[in-house]
Amino acid sequence: MAGITGQQRLPGQFWVLWVATLVNRAGSFVIIFLTIYLTRERGFSESAAGLVIGLYGVGGAIGVTAGGQLADRWGRRPTALLGLFSASALMVALGLAQDRIAIMVAAAALGLAAESARPALGAMMTDIVPEADRMRAFNIYYWAINLGFAIAAVLAGLATRAGYLTLFLVDAVTTAAAALLIAVKVRETRPEVVEHEHQAGSLRTVLRDRVFLGFVACNLLLALVLLQHMSMLPLAMLDDGLSSSTFGVVIALNGVMIVTGQLGLTRLLARRRPALVLPVSSMVVGLGFGLTAFAHTPVWYGATVLIWTAGEMLNAPSNATLLAGLSPAAMRGRYQGAFSLSWQMASFLAPTLGGAVRDHAGNTTLWLGCLGLGVVGGVWGLLAAPARERRVAALAAARREAAPAKI
Repeated sequence: MAGITGQQRLPGQFWVLWVATLVNRAGSFVIIFLTIYLTRERGFSESAAGLVIGLYGVGGAIGVTAGGQLADRWGRRPTALLGLFSASALMVALGLAQDRIAIMVAAAALGLAAESARPALGAMMTDIVPEADRMRAFNIYYWAINLGFAIAAVLAGLATRAGYLTLFLVDAVTTAAAALLIAVKVRETRPEVVEHEHQAGSLRTVLRDRVFLGFVACNLLLALVLLQHMSMLPLAMLDDGLSSSTFGVVIALNGVMIVTGQLGLTRLLARRRPALVLPVSSMVVGLGFGLTAFAHTPVWYGATVLIWTAGEMLNAPSNATLLAGLSPAAMRGRYQGAFSLSWQMASFLAPTLGGAVRDHAGNTTLWLGCLGLGVVGGVWGLLAAPARERRVAALAAARREAAPAKI
């Protein structure tokens, strides 16, 4: 049967995960407004609020590591459900907490719970979708994530009129709803452990995989650049005398472009090799941020956002597809967790390093440095592409040989 793009329909369980993700993201209010909530409602200083966000990140780093281990050993479905249901309860606890220590502990625990579900969900997606359809599937999935985030940004502004506690409660309800949908509609997807794929493998097996670690390192470089839009870009615009509302309009172009254009890339990306798309995307992202060094008006800032957003749109589905191909079936959770850890590291390092460069060398050096990181990541990716494609082909061949014959 033909799908929405005239290709084979994606599996039904993929669409269940797609809907669950959209529901969850559409209610993801807490992280968007957490800094404002802490400073306005709980009297935290900006530095203290930053510490709470940092504790969420620390919890997240532990969560993706533990979640990856559990997804392989315990199962994808129970790990995802534990993480989502726990996150739902902890969102309510964080919204009700008033003592500063309690807020910090709740934030760290929430980060651990919410992020522990990420490797399990990524592994489930890889288990469910056939290899030939993964680029298309991850492209559609990435679109749902961004559509949900855009909806959340709009709804959160409305929800705050009823009080900040409403944000926590609605976020908790949508997270629980996503978990219930998975519990009812998605079966365990973990494949049978086969000898060809490290039956006794551990996290040390991942750390000895130099091809995969190179892939993760390239993603870390890209993430260090991309996450500057959350920390240093608004400061650069304020330096040019532009208002925070102008920044809001400019950065909204990112979400608008992804929501309106991502699905249009489905056919294009389906015919491209992910190992070669990634280097191109890294250079495009680097170029967009590099040109920020010469931007001083809203129009020019908007143009730079459109450029690096184009790179981001190419990167996300290609990254997910290559990650799936590089992950042995028996260790997909661990590999997903190790990859997610690169984003957790970047969430801490990007504002820290970006702020240090900006303070000591200025905005121009910061943005040209982003260009340099994008180029380094792109060249590295091009040089590593043959080895990555050989690894993907070898793992696919091993899975075919180990798979039982089907009539």
